[in-house]
Amino acid sequence: MRWERERRAVERWLDKLLPGENVEPTTLHRAMRYSVFAGGKRLRPVLAIKAYRWAGGRSRRIYPVACALELIHTYSLIHDDLPAMDNDDLRRGKPTCHKAFGEAMAILAGDALHAFAFELLARSRRIEIVREVAAAIGTKGLVAGQVADMESEGKDITADYLRYIHENKTAALITASLRVGAMMADATTRELHSITGYGEAMGLAFQIVDDILDVKGETKKLGKPVGSDAELDKATYPKLYGVDGSYKIASELIANAKAALPTRRDNRFFYDLADFIIERAY
Repeated sequence: MRWERERRAVERWLDKLLPGENVEPTTLHRAMRYSVFAGGKRLRPVLAIKAYRWAGGRSRRIYPVACALELIHTYSLIHDDLPAMDNDDLRRGKPTCHKAFGEAMAILAGDALHAFAFELLARSRRIEIVREVAAAIGTKGLVAGQVADMESEGKDITADYLRYIHENKTAALITASLRVGAMMADATTRELHSITGYGEAMGLAFQIVDDILDVKGETKKLGKPVGSDAELDKATYPKLYGVDGSYKIASELIANAKAALPTRRDNRFFYDLADFIIERAY
C-alpha cells in the first residue's frame, strides 16, 4: 500500500498537536496519548489526506483536520470498549483505556479527544468542514449506529436494518473523511460525488470484513478479542448471511467503490485500498 509516508506524517502531527504527558492534568493527557498512540492504521486521516491530494490540494493545512478525524475515531473506540458498551479488555494488542486508567478517566479521555478534535476542525475556518464531521458522528451517523448496534443485540433484524447499523457505525466517518479531504481542496461537485460513492461502498465493505474477521480471525493478528460479536449476540453480516455470503456482499461493494471513481484520474491508492480490504477477509 502507498500508505506509510502519510501514516508517519500523521503520527508526527498527532504528537505535535496533542498536549504532552507532563502538562496538567497529567493523568488525563497520559490516557489520551496512551489510546491515540496504541497503534492503528490511521485509515481515516490518511483517507482525508489522499482525497485532498486527489482533488488537487497541495498544502500542509490538511494535516490538523486529518488528525482531528483520528482523535474522533480514538474517542469512539475508548467509549465503545467500556463495560457499559462492548466491555473489551484488549485494543490494538494492549489493555483498553479503561483497563489502564480506570473507567472514569477513560470516559474523560474520550470526551477530551472529542472536544480537541473540534478545536482542530475549527482552526480550518471552514464551517462546512465542521458541519460535515459533526453530522457524520451524531444521531445521523456514528452515534446512531452505536445505539442501533446495542439495541439489536440478541434480536433478529432485517437486512436493511443491519445495513443501517453498519453504514452509520463505520461507513459514515470513513465517507466523511474522504469528503472532508476533497472539500479542503475545493473539489468540484462531480469530484465530491465520486469520492462520496467510493467512501460509502468501501466503508460498508470495511465493516463487513471486520465482522468476518471476528469469526475467523486471530486475536494476535487483529490486536483485539475474536468472537466478541457472537458472545454479545451482535447483529453482524456473518450472523445473517454466513461467512461466504458476507464475503460475496463485501466483494460486490468493493467493485462498486472502484466503479464510483472517474476513470481518467490517478485512483491507484483508492483501488489498492479497496483490494487490501477484501483481501483481509481471506
